[in-house]
Amino acid sequence: MDTLKGMLGGKGSDIADKLEGTIDAAADKADDVTGGKASGAIDSAAEKAKDVVGDAVEDDSGENPPE
Repeated sequence: MDTLKGMLGGKGSDIADKLEGTIDAAADKADDVTGGKASGAIDSAAEKAKDVVGDAVEDDSGENPPE
């Protein structure tokens, strides 16, 4: 997580948008490859990945200070 925060370097929301788009694209590709058989698991994993990105952006902006 610290590595991700370091990579964001204050440009969190712009990079987060790109990362979330990439996560969605990867999930769509995985769904296509599996023929939709694992859609639920893929969607769940993509949402969790986007949550991690969102949490990192909040931490980077100071909106969500560590406890």
